[in-house]
Amino acid sequence: MCDVGHAHSLLASGSTSLRGVTITEEARKQPLSKKTKKSRVHSEVEENDSVFVKLLKTSGIILKTGESQHQLAVDQIIFQKKLFQTLKKHPSYPKIIEEFISGLESYIEDQDSFRNCLVSCERLQDEEASMGTSYSKSLIKLLLGIDILQPAIIKTLFEKLPEFLFEKVNTDGISMPRLIISQLKWLDRVVDGKDLTTKIMQLISIAPVYLQHDFITSLPEIVGDSQHADVGKELSDLLTENTSLTVPILDVLSSLRLDPKLVSEVRQLVMGKLSSVRLDDLPVIIKFILHSVTTTDALEVISELREQLDLQHCVLPSQLQTSQSRLKSKGRRSSSGNQENSGQDCVILLFDVIKSAVRYEKTISEAWIKAIESTPSGSEHKIFDLTMLLIIYSTNTQTKKYIERVLRNKIRSGCFQEQLLQSTFYVHYLVLKDVCPSILSLAQSFLHSLDQSIILFGSLLYKYAFKFFDTYCQQEVVGALVTHICSGNEAEVDTALDILLDLVVVNLSAMRLNAVFVKGILDYLENMSPQQIRKLFYILSTLAFSKQHEASSHIQDDMHLVIRKQLSSTIFKYKLIGIIGAVTMAGIMAADRSSSLTQGRAALSSEQCTQVTSLLQLVHSCSKQSPWASALYYDEFANLIQGGKLAPKALEWAGQTIFNDFQDAFVVDFCAVPEGDYPFPVKALYGLEEYSSHDGIAINLLPLLFSEDFAKDGGRMTSQESDQKLVSPLCLAPYFRLLRLCVERQHNGNLEEIDGLLDCPVFLTDLEPGERLESMSVKEHSFLCSLIFLTLNWFREVVNGFCQQKSPEMKGKVLTRLKHIVELQRILEKYLADIPDYVPPPANFDLETLDITPHTSTAVSAKIRKQGNIGGRKRKADDSKTSSSDTLSKEDSSECDPTSSDRSQLEKDFKGKEEKMSVSLQNYRAFFRELDIEVFSILHCGLVTKCILDTEMHTEATEVVQLQPPELLFLLEDLSQKVENMLTPSVARRVPFLKSKGSRNIGFSHLHQRSAQEIAHSIVRLLTPMCNHLENIHNYFQCLAAENQGVVDGPGVKGQEYHIMSSCYQRLLQTFHGLFACQSFHYLQNFRHSIPSFHCALYLIRLLMVLLEKSTAPTQNKEKIASLARQFLCRVWPRGEKENSNIPNDQLHVLLSIYLEHTDSVLKAIEEIAGVGVPELINSPKDASSSTFPTLTRHTFVIFFRVMMAELEKTVKGLQAGTAADSQQIHEEKLLYWNMAVRDFSILINLIKEDVLSLLETFQLNTRLLHHLCGHSKIHQDTKLTKHVPLLKKTLELLVCRVKAMLVLNNCREAFWLGNLKNRDLQGEEIISQNSQESTADESGDDASSQVSKSKATEDGEDDEASDGEKEQDSDESDDDSD
Repeated sequence: MCDVGHAHSLLASGSTSLRGVTITEEARKQPLSKKTKKSRVHSEVEENDSVFVKLLKTSGIILKTGESQHQLAVDQIIFQKKLFQTLKKHPSYPKIIEEFISGLESYIEDQDSFRNCLVSCERLQDEEASMGTSYSKSLIKLLLGIDILQPAIIKTLFEKLPEFLFEKVNTDGISMPRLIISQLKWLDRVVDGKDLTTKIMQLISIAPVYLQHDFITSLPEIVGDSQHADVGKELSDLLTENTSLTVPILDVLSSLRLDPKLVSEVRQLVMGKLSSVRLDDLPVIIKFILHSVTTTDALEVISELREQLDLQHCVLPSQLQTSQSRLKSKGRRSSSGNQENSGQDCVILLFDVIKSAVRYEKTISEAWIKAIESTPSGSEHKIFDLTMLLIIYSTNTQTKKYIERVLRNKIRSGCFQEQLLQSTFYVHYLVLKDVCPSILSLAQSFLHSLDQSIILFGSLLYKYAFKFFDTYCQQEVVGALVTHICSGNEAEVDTALDILLDLVVVNLSAMRLNAVFVKGILDYLENMSPQQIRKLFYILSTLAFSKQHEASSHIQDDMHLVIRKQLSSTIFKYKLIGIIGAVTMAGIMAADRSSSLTQGRAALSSEQCTQVTSLLQLVHSCSKQSPWASALYYDEFANLIQGGKLAPKALEWAGQTIFNDFQDAFVVDFCAVPEGDYPFPVKALYGLEEYSSHDGIAINLLPLLFSEDFAKDGGRMTSQESDQKLVSPLCLAPYFRLLRLCVERQHNGNLEEIDGLLDCPVFLTDLEPGERLESMSVKEHSFLCSLIFLTLNWFREVVNGFCQQKSPEMKGKVLTRLKHIVELQRILEKYLADIPDYVPPPANFDLETLDITPHTSTAVSAKIRKQGNIGGRKRKADDSKTSSSDTLSKEDSSECDPTSSDRSQLEKDFKGKEEKMSVSLQNYRAFFRELDIEVFSILHCGLVTKCILDTEMHTEATEVVQLQPPELLFLLEDLSQKVENMLTPSVARRVPFLKSKGSRNIGFSHLHQRSAQEIAHSIVRLLTPMCNHLENIHNYFQCLAAENQGVVDGPGVKGQEYHIMSSCYQRLLQTFHGLFACQSFHYLQNFRHSIPSFHCALYLIRLLMVLLEKSTAPTQNKEKIASLARQFLCRVWPRGEKENSNIPNDQLHVLLSIYLEHTDSVLKAIEEIAGVGVPELINSPKDASSSTFPTLTRHTFVIFFRVMMAELEKTVKGLQAGTAADSQQIHEEKLLYWNMAVRDFSILINLIKEDVLSLLETFQLNTRLLHHLCGHSKIHQDTKLTKHVPLLKKTLELLVCRVKAMLVLNNCREAFWLGNLKNRDLQGEEIISQNSQESTADESGDDASSQVSKSKATEDGEDDEASDGEKEQDSDESDDDSD
């Protein structure tokens, strides 16, 4: 101690001179340094005899007091080296180290001195410049870099640190604990890492929470790699004890090199707490979980993560409401949005973490998609799933196709529905806004689909993107929709227009900003259908006229300009477009707003009424020169009135003119029978009342048609018409429709004002063809056909008009008119069968009918009939239409009438046969007026009593009118076509090749004015009467089956009534299927015993499948469907009236697929068919079938085989791979399942083994011809052929090798052998003059093929031993190919 005290005193006595020198030098070197000269004078450490101070000064550090930094006079490394050497060479080493540390401890007892030791030293300027960096370590940090001092200093620091744990932060903002710990970071070398780890973990355990957080996050920068495992274990234990430290601990664990097992345990621990953690902590936790994922456990981890994580509940309902209100206020933030902003920010941060993971880790993105894909039911899916798929779709281009496939499958299976998508956008719209381009790209892809559910999902993506995103995204949405509309794809155009319509209704103000884009579609009207044009003009008119707005005035001007230009166009198609657009726009301008809440527009002003009437008058004047254009105008105007939205003022104006014009144009007195030079005597026919000669009215049809025909031919008009303007009979039905709807709207449905038109007769002539048919000229023939078409269309419109009248008398008259329609159709079929090139007068006046003709391929049809190939397509006289709309495409090509030259030949060929060739009026559907959906209220009619009155209006007699089977079939056929057209997705209705894209919509124009929901609602009201008819037909077939004792082709089965009833049965089931009928599963299942045809059976199955989707017991009903499908497959079906076979292949394919998809064991079902049914078929006669499965014949075998192979493949793909965690029982079950699958595959392959051999056998004979052709080219020295011989020989040799390999692979080696062919010419004569090298058949199969081709084959026999058996034939084939 004496020595030490003496040293201290020595250091103290010499300090003054040293200090003076230092100050002088420093002042000279750095006169403008950070510390003032005055402060330096008083900041140096007082002289003492401390070894600590002395050694520091010797090594190059000058200690300061107060707030001044210690000064470093030399480079940091030089200081450390100098001090280390000084200590090492000191006489009292190692004791000097203890003294040095003791001096340090004494020095740092003062808090300011301690703080100075912890902050960086100040380096002198010249030293700074020499180093090229301004950074310098603190004194403690420098000392920690010296190995011999490090353990003691670390111990000193940890002893000192607890003094500051619970002190407040200094006024200068420096936290001493943090400062102390920072000294331990990034040490070049840790002498005793284990001790350091132990000390810091002990410190963490006693530190307050706020410091624990900092200490933990510092660990990766302190501990060495060798201590990572220990730290990880300690931290995992700490995580279990203290959940508040979850975030810093996980953050650190992500940075440490740990044992995968430990990471998995920590991850499992964290995963269990996910549901209870704070939203703020989620990003770090998810980051740890995703970073800890490996290739082997990725799917398992992600699956558990998506189950545990439910962000929908992390966002509070109040926040959700605030976000929705903010959407309505166009994104303006609410004043009380701090908490909401915090929550949304955390969610956004969380998704940023996830985005980063899925972008750079392919394993994670694929596992996430698979986890979602493997989730079976829709109830288990969350909004998080959908959000993740959209995010991965936007960040990972490689998985786009995969995600699209997953989304499509989920949508088809009903897992992703509208409610889930809507919730996703509501909760995560801020996240999804960043991926808007990808969402629009996905929506675009979905709109290209053929599946209606996927198209609907795509349209919802567009709608929600417009609703939730900002103005820029809205503009992109409208732009994308306009692109779809201009694409020309009919389904896309319809869908995109419907989306725009919805957007206009939901958010008119936002859509008005994008009106200029929508207006651009006007340049693409030429390829649009009438309904699409109506929608477009409705959208534009709504944007322009729905509300007085400055921005919409230019749209109004453009609309008027476009419409006037089209109406005055000399191109007829554009004129029709103008008519549709003008009437649609007039409907918006004259809309009845009396019930609207819009202020200032409660009623139509006189000025607006004038604008509307002038527009309609303009349309009328522009269309009156063309009957077609006039008829379209009447139809469009009628649709406008039927919509019920026309203001009373405009309706009153219309009613004043229509009634008088119709009466002047078409109605004449009954007594005034027209006189003139008519080709047929004029008679008043089809009147429902007995008129005297002085009263009554009639429809002047035949004279008008005759006058129009003469006007076309340039002939002389009759005197009656010379004084008045010619009116086309084409306009009769459309004008009556307009008149009827106007009267109906004005009188609340009462039509008494025009009820005379229901029972008035029509001026016609005798229509029954009789024997005069063959003597008529083509012109007369065509005239009568046109007359019948016009009469039919008049009656159809009359039925449309009066079908809803309540009085029994009117109901009876409507039923009589229905009977007249069926009767006239029967007569018309006779005429049409005799005049093949006749084109009827149009009845539907849309653009789609401009180029429509009743037949698609008359030439092909005539050619078929020349060959006598009528194919059994005959009709009974009263059968009004084809029994199945599904056979329409076939009828179009095979039921057309023969030309006149062929007719005489056919008459000779089929003379003496009872049945005459007939046509299907289904092919003429475009030329009949459309029946309104209200007409089917007639199905409610049971027995209707009609009173027959005498001349004094007393009841003379009563007549009972009933809906008969022909009339019932007529109504049901039309109803089923409407259901199919309106309620079946457009993409599911395939358009036959070479047919125009809009042809399937012809005749449904009025139907398309209404929504599918309205149509479905109307048909639902018909369920009761349809079920009554279904039960009656069921009873009919039950009784018939009882009479015939179950014989399929018993008496009465081929009768006309049987086929009409069968057609009614099919149409009823078809309608139910299209409607998604609301009847019970069990009710419809009971009809299975009376099903008369395979087509009916298929519709019953389909209908039950539709009900299965809504069923409360899906498993049980699924088994019933499988059982029912099997019954139908095991049943003998009668041959159809017009069908070549009793079971169409496409329908059998569907039914068999349904059976295998719904059966509880696909493999057992396949084994039964392949193992039982097929052997029965093989052992049966040529035209027979399997006894177990009568539908399995030689013709249908390929259908069975194809479906079974496809279902087997699908089943095997669906088998889940086993895992090590599975029990032994599960392994055994999977092994048995695979065993059964392989056995089924083996059976199916062996079924076609003989067929393959037979095919090779046939192929072999063809290759022999090629061999002879080679010989022929050599004999004749034909150079053009000879140059191809080498390649042909090589190809034949390759074929031999391929055939041999295939046979060996399939255990058919014995079917292959080699022989030599004799060289022959094309006539089969042997070529004997050829001098080529011989080759024998002893060579191997691979070489012989090339050798044999050169052989003269004189020694070996020719390969005609094919008759000895299939095996030899196939071997010959290979041998032949070799040549």
